[in-house]
Order: sequence, then C-alpha cells, then structure tokens
Amino acid sequence: MTESDRPPSAPPASSGTKEAAPVLELDRVTLELGGRTILRDTSLVIRQGEFVGVLGPNGAGKTTLMRSVLGLVPAAHGVVRVLGEPVVCGNPSIGYMPQTRSALAGRRVRGRDFVAMAADGHRWGLPHADAKTRADVERVLDLVGGRALAQRPLSELSGGERQRLLLAQCLLGNPRLLLLDEPLISLDPHHQKSVVELVRRVQQELGIAVLFSAHELNPLLHALDRVLYLGNGVAALGTVDEVITKPVLSRLYGSAIDVIRMNGRIFVMSGDVEVEKHDHEHEDDGEHGHGRDHGGSHAHAHPHHHASRDGHTHDV
Repeated sequence: MTESDRPPSAPPASSGTKEAAPVLELDRVTLELGGRTILRDTSLVIRQGEFVGVLGPNGAGKTTLMRSVLGLVPAAHGVVRVLGEPVVCGNPSIGYMPQTRSALAGRRVRGRDFVAMAADGHRWGLPHADAKTRADVERVLDLVGGRALAQRPLSELSGGERQRLLLAQCLLGNPRLLLLDEPLISLDPHHQKSVVELVRRVQQELGIAVLFSAHELNPLLHALDRVLYLGNGVAALGTVDEVITKPVLSRLYGSAIDVIRMNGRIFVMSGDVEVEKHDHEHEDDGEHGHGRDHGGSHAHAHPHHHASRDGHTHDV
C-alpha cells in the first residue's frame, strides 16, 4: 500500500489535540543485511511523546531497524530522519539500550559509576566525571528511582534493578528518542511489569518517544500508544486493535495466524503454537550480535551519543 492509498492516521493518544512533531521518519526506506532484505520501501512516522512497541518474529528486523536509526546500518534506499535530519552516528538526541547484557551480572562496579561510564562511550573504566556530568548522573538516578542502587555493585543487583540503571544510562544528556532493544529478556513477569511501568512513567514525564522491542506483546499492552509489527520485509503501524489482527499478522508472518483475546491478554497463534513464545525459545534470528556496540565503544558505555509518513492499519 502506498501513502496515497492510505487514509491518514489519527494522532496518537498521547499527543493531545495538537499533533506532536515527528521524532523519527522513514521515507521509502529499504534495509538490507547479509544479502537479505529486512525492510522494503517502508514509510512511517513516530511522533514525540509516543510509546511504540516493536514486535515481530525472529529475523524480522527489530534490531536492524534500531541500528539503522543509530546510523550503523545505512539504508539501501530511502532516508531515515531523526528530528528532521538524516541519521548520523553519535546523535546525542538518541538513547540506546542494546540487547546483549549478560556480562553485567558479574561486574563489581558500583551502580553510580556504571551509569557515569555512559557519559563517555569511548572509555571503559571508572569515570573521571566533571561537575556537570555528576549532576546529570544524579538527575537520571532520580528519574529511574535508582538512588538506593547507586552504592551497590552490579553483581548484587537483580535483573530488574540492572535494567533500571541501564535506563538511567540511556537518559543521560536528555535524549528525545529512546531505542530499547529487548529490555525484558531473561526477566520474570514481575520484573517485566516493573520495567515497562518504569519506562512508561519516565517517557510520559519527559515527553519523549520510545521504541521498545519485545518478543511478546502482553507485557506491553497497558503502556502502548501504537505497535510497529515487522515481518516478511514489511511493517504495520497502528494501535493494538488495528495491527494485532488475523489478516495483518497472517500477511506479516507469511502463514495463517489466529489472534485470540482472553482475560485481558492477546495470544498470537499458528495452529496450536503460540508463535511469540516459540520465537522467544529460539532466539537466533541472524540479527543479534550485530548490535553490540556503536562503532568501537562498549555496548553500554555510550547509549545516548549514538548513535515518514504516518503508518496505518496495514503495511506501511
């Protein structure tokens, strides 16, 4: 479907009566990786103040899309813009939480020092922060409720607590767009709920845009403004009720998909298999491992210095 074929989307619920400014635009973008087309001729707009869940089967391009926004995967065709400007590496308007985080569990570095390390992504080691940086670290610790974690080493923190500090890193420097790549991986349902609620609270308090990728829709249901669902080289952008439907998902998965709503939850089924659960158990989609750093810096050391047309209910 082309832009001229598609009726205009309603403004997101969080944008109020006046439509919010675009923060991310894809203009007829094609992304390719390893000889494979990840996204084909896609145009869409994410606006300031939106919380957008990014979903889709493994290999659909969730991580590749985020890396393209960071300027690390150039578009084969089309233009990606952030705040009206073509993407560049090292954009301070973007905060980024990469997917690979398993090494954090064994680190003895204190929470406050860990957050401060993100102020300079080109060095990994205990920071020598100036007064401005120290003030920014305290600000983001307050934003995420992380004061009690500041003196504790990462090795003593739970997965949810470490995610709180990772989010604090992303918020250094007042970014206008957060890219959170699978922040719920390896967390139990209680900590998943806490992380989603925390991101939503901070996002609304700051009025920023969030792209939050996940394997499962249900943990995000009560936080989402819109869903960006990827699959088969195309994308569908809209509300949950517009996108999470049998016709749309069957097109994105390339096979018959059923959508079952039960007790406030949504199940995406292929026959008797819940496809999101199945994807989560086979987490090797050909994208992961490409998103570990931002051009030489540590994956977590520099999240805020990295580095369309409105979608509707059908392919964008």
